[in-house]
Amino acid sequence: MTHELLLLRHAKSDWSVEMEDFSRPLKKRGRRAAKEVGRWLHEQHLKPDTILCSPAARTVSTALRVCRQLDLDESAVIYEPRIYEAEALTLLELLKSLGHGHRVLLVGHNPGLENLLLKLVPDPVPLTLNGKCLPTAALAHLSFEGSWTELTQGCAKLITLHRPNSLSGSS
Repeated sequence: MTHELLLLRHAKSDWSVEMEDFSRPLKKRGRRAAKEVGRWLHEQHLKPDTILCSPAARTVSTALRVCRQLDLDESAVIYEPRIYEAEALTLLELLKSLGHGHRVLLVGHNPGLENLLLKLVPDPVPLTLNGKCLPTAALAHLSFEGSWTELTQGCAKLITLHRPNSLSGSS
């Protein structure tokens, strides 16, 4: 059976105020980009069955803006503390423990998300001009055969890499 994984890095956060990283909100540009990602997912008919999200403020805000564009209730989001500051291996183990969901959206942070993408996809991933795979608000759409427990290094195919910020000229 084919499964789909959507890896979404949180949108651009606001560094203009001094606060702890976990509580950092989105910038205005980030709020717009998160909405755009949700709209793009809606247009592509990529509504997730399961949404896993870091409980950090910027990821929560990103996920909720995406949900609004997909007509999903906030209760659709599962907040998973292990996603915050997670390494790729932790994210992989978390995904492997899923017992359900054909299409899963994982909303998280770099470098963990980017490293997970690079582990799962055997082919080179296109980079932005500044050398990133997943700049803020980037969404990678992957597919793989088998169950979630069979998710392993090199098993996925990159279907699409959507980067809202790079489309408008910044990354």
